[in-house]
This record gives sequence, C-alpha cells and structure tokens, in this order.
Amino acid sequence: MSRPTRRTWLAVTAASATLSLTGCAGPTVQDYANETPRLDLRRFFDGELTAQGLFTDRSGRVVKRFTVAMTGRWQGDTGVLDEHFRYSDGSTQRRVWTLKSLGGGRYSGTAADVVGEAQGETAGNAFRFVYTLALPVDGRVWHMALDDWMFLMDERTVLNRSAMTKLGLHVGDVTLVITRS
Repeated sequence: MSRPTRRTWLAVTAASATLSLTGCAGPTVQDYANETPRLDLRRFFDGELTAQGLFTDRSGRVVKRFTVAMTGRWQGDTGVLDEHFRYSDGSTQRRVWTLKSLGGGRYSGTAADVVGEAQGETAGNAFRFVYTLALPVDGRVWHMALDDWMFLMDERTVLNRSAMTKLGLHVGDVTLVITRS
C-alpha cells in the first residue's frame, strides 16, 4: 500500500471506530427508571394535544419552525395518534401513528412515512422511540434514522428531542414541546 493510501485507510478506520464507540456510549431508557412523574403513553397521548417545535441542522441553525395539532385515541393496547403539522414556510403535513403496547413498557409503531416498524420503550418519565422516516427532500426521498426521546415534565407537558441521522452521520435535531389541552 502506498503511503497516502495507508494514511487514508488509517483515517477511515479510526473514524469508523470512533463513531462505533460513540454510538454505544449513549443513555438507555432504563437510566430514567426512577424518575418521576412516570410517563404513561396511553394516558398522556389520549385526547387533544398541541405542540410547538423546530428543526435545527447539524450546525444548530434553525431551519424550520412548526406547530402540531394532535389527537390521540386508545382502545385497549392499541392507540392512534393523528398529527397535523403546520410549518413556518406555510406547508402542511399529516402523520397518523398506530401504536401498540407490547407489555413491559415496550411499544411498536407504524405510520405511512415510517420505514418498517418503530420500536419504543418507557421507563420512569422517559420514552425512547427509534425509527426510520422516509423524508422527501428536493424531489427525492431520504431514509433518515430518528432517535426520539420524550420526557414527561408534569401532567400536561412532554419535552421531545429527536436526533436525526443519515448513513450514521448527524443531520440535525427536532425539538418539540407537547402540551395536553
């Protein structure tokens, strides 16, 4: 191997190892098991809710602001969360989640623009939801991985932060405050 090729290979290997180790070092939902108030998804996401949020790119610049009107309804272990987004540029979007309680604090979810099935878990005041979103960008559809964390602050308020990645690279974050009516 020539010297420039070896340096490139070593740099790529070091970067890959660093990214792999960084991915393992994050918090788990069980880290919040003793936190209160306890988040019960079926209780919090039942009825009318509103949210305000923003998307920031990887540099922290606000790219878009938005509001969401949500209605949640549960029947037994299955819930439907109907979300209506209105963005600062005037565009709108609708996402309808079908959520299923799997027991033991675990949940699954599907929506038309979610690739496959979302997986989630609650513990204490926290909920972590991991999924891939098919996101239209400039006439193409990008598959973006979302690591979605929600924290119940009080009986009416959930703070939500989602890290968005593509091919393992951080693209941006969504920050959202959800309020029960």
